[in-house]
Amino acid sequence: MELRHLRYFVAVAREQSFTRAAEAMHVAQPALSKQVQQFEEEFGLALIERGSRPVRLTEPGRVIYEQALQILERVDDLRETGRRLRVAERNSFRIGFVASTLYGRLPEILRGYRMKRPDVDMTLLELLTLEQIAALKEGRIDVGFGRVEIEDPAIARVLLRNERLIVAVPMAWDAERPPGPLKLRDLADTALILYPKSARPNNADRILALFREHGVRPAVIHEVRELQTALGLVAAEAGVCVVPASIERLRRDGVAYRPLDEERALIPVIMSYRKNDPSPEIGLILQCVKEDYEREGLRFGV
Repeated sequence: MELRHLRYFVAVAREQSFTRAAEAMHVAQPALSKQVQQFEEEFGLALIERGSRPVRLTEPGRVIYEQALQILERVDDLRETGRRLRVAERNSFRIGFVASTLYGRLPEILRGYRMKRPDVDMTLLELLTLEQIAALKEGRIDVGFGRVEIEDPAIARVLLRNERLIVAVPMAWDAERPPGPLKLRDLADTALILYPKSARPNNADRILALFREHGVRPAVIHEVRELQTALGLVAAEAGVCVVPASIERLRRDGVAYRPLDEERALIPVIMSYRKNDPSPEIGLILQCVKEDYEREGLRFGV
């Protein structure tokens, strides 16, 4: 049984005529009659009273007709749902981001993108960099903004910029020490707060590697899941936390920020997307990044 059998049978029942049904369905009458006959053979029942003028349905025919109408309506609904989903897919753009990028230029970049694409439904998902890679490969996001260099043959990466690292310190700790930039050795006797705690490699790995490169071993390490939790512990005088410089925009009671005077004390902002993705939105959001950086006097890719 095929959908055309249902459509031809319903057309005959509705028009009460094989001739008019054939005209309505734009097929030859003999072909339509044969299809209706095959439909009856599927059930082993006479669905149409032969020789009746106008065409009348048998009792089983009326039952099958009602069921056929419902099936065809569901099929039409399904097609319309598919059409709406295709339109929504074309007009949606899903962006993954790590929390710290929200304190940098990402909000301004996204506002610029919205201005260029007001008809696109933009969805934002907070994901760690490693989670973004999986989400890109599974099609759950279209682009990701992260902090960790992760190699994957299916993913293209663009370095947007390298951001300076600074140190978030408790206010009391800050007041007890001379002003000015800090060295990592200045933190050796202080507890170090790292985030995030899971999904390695991540930002915590980069900070620990930086300490190792400079021959400094933190006295105590506390790992937490989120940036906000880390800053809360800093405010509670539980330790210090090395963060991107843009976090200084996030003013929090009990927390002060100090520059970090060390070589390679940098953390990247990386845009990732699927290789060979034909979507024009990828190029457009990259254009928005470059335009924003140019307005702010930031160097792209450095």
